[in-house]
Amino acid sequence: MTEQYDLVILGSGSTAFAAALRAAELGKTAAMVESRQLGGTCVNRGCLPSKNLIEAARIVWETAHPRYPGLRPRQVEFDFAELVGQKDALVHDYREGKYNAILRASDRIRLYQGHGELVADHKVAVDGELVEGDHILIATGTLPILPPIDGIDKVPYLTSDLLAADEEQELHDLPGSIIVVGGGHIALELGQMFHRFGSEVTIVERSWTILSGYEPEVSRAVTEVFRDEGIDLVTGVTVRHVFQDAGDVIALGDDGTAGQRFRARRLLVATGRAPNTDGIGLKMAGVELDRQGFIKVSDELQTSVPHIWAAGDVIGAHTGSQMATPVGAHDGRIAAGNALGGTRRKADHSVIPRTIFVDPQVAVVGLTDEEGKARGHNCWCNTIPVSIVPRAEAIHDTRGIAKMVIDVDTNKVLGVSLVMRNAGEVIHEAAMGIRLGATLDDFIDMVHVYPTMAEALKLVAISRYKDPARLSCCAE
Repeated sequence: MTEQYDLVILGSGSTAFAAALRAAELGKTAAMVESRQLGGTCVNRGCLPSKNLIEAARIVWETAHPRYPGLRPRQVEFDFAELVGQKDALVHDYREGKYNAILRASDRIRLYQGHGELVADHKVAVDGELVEGDHILIATGTLPILPPIDGIDKVPYLTSDLLAADEEQELHDLPGSIIVVGGGHIALELGQMFHRFGSEVTIVERSWTILSGYEPEVSRAVTEVFRDEGIDLVTGVTVRHVFQDAGDVIALGDDGTAGQRFRARRLLVATGRAPNTDGIGLKMAGVELDRQGFIKVSDELQTSVPHIWAAGDVIGAHTGSQMATPVGAHDGRIAAGNALGGTRRKADHSVIPRTIFVDPQVAVVGLTDEEGKARGHNCWCNTIPVSIVPRAEAIHDTRGIAKMVIDVDTNKVLGVSLVMRNAGEVIHEAAMGIRLGATLDDFIDMVHVYPTMAEALKLVAISRYKDPARLSCCAE
């Protein structure tokens, strides 16, 4: 017997749940198909568990490295396994309250646990059981990339899934030392976290700079912070071969001219993520993919097959999207509405704030200087050190920078990049400003609370006209 639904969704993460809830609002029925833990990557092995442990590591580090004269350093005793346990308890509570509770409360949304695969025009097989949908939404997200490293299949290695709750790859013991392959946001977040818990950390990135795609000032600021903390940050080296020796992992790399050798108890591969599109019947259904396997979609999130839609990380950068939980949730709602007769909407990915939870945080929105020029803008940009922000001086944390990019012809702000304490909170002011077409002078004329880190936006805007380091408090 085949169960019939208005919308069948492959996946049960933030994108899938947003779509299912939208379907229910429209009086429709939705089925979600999940092969792993309910809730997808964010709640189970991504955003929630990582930020939980990153904050714990910050407390450990700051206690041992107080910023204030007069505060004496102390070594906080901690039990890493117990920290993992409380992280799992948090995940369980969140999964229960935000996902299971929704399923129990709705008579229009059902979960099918098992591997889902498109087997006919509108049909999905879930471990032998058939589910049929008038429309199909692909929201299967991504999975860690494993680069072509010789010997990787013969050594124990970790991926970003090491924080997974209730799955066998979960890490329960703090490694004494660890090699992190990669220089993106996941590698940096986890690398700094392990370092602050006490692991000896070596980060190996094949590019000559970390955080490719971000402003160069951001990369330099984070590099300086990491090296000042004692993290061994190696750039311009590609790991080619790994093997085990006396219980350690040995990684051999080269910089194009000479070989390098790294040794640690554990190996973490954090070199990006790939779309989870294999083995779910997309080729049979005629859904068009790009060369990397991401699903191509229209600006209404429709695939090459009219009744099949896709949203979330699985579409990669199509329609200007970015791989982030709130983007997927936002787009899941749009896709379901478009599929099921709601008001037709286009996905607008022009203003997406994002944060990297290193310390100090990295937060960006809009265009970089290079991107603005590539799109034909006559750009002005400037970068100020966070040391001139009064709040930063007051709390003895002057690490980082603030950069603003504007269109000289219109004076509109095109992009903002921040490296500083609480950057993830401050960036929303910049995002709303860009969304509403704010100009440089709008940021200057806006009265900011004193002293706050948000004043960095006002000060970098003022730097277009004068030196903000030579102004009195709150002066314009």
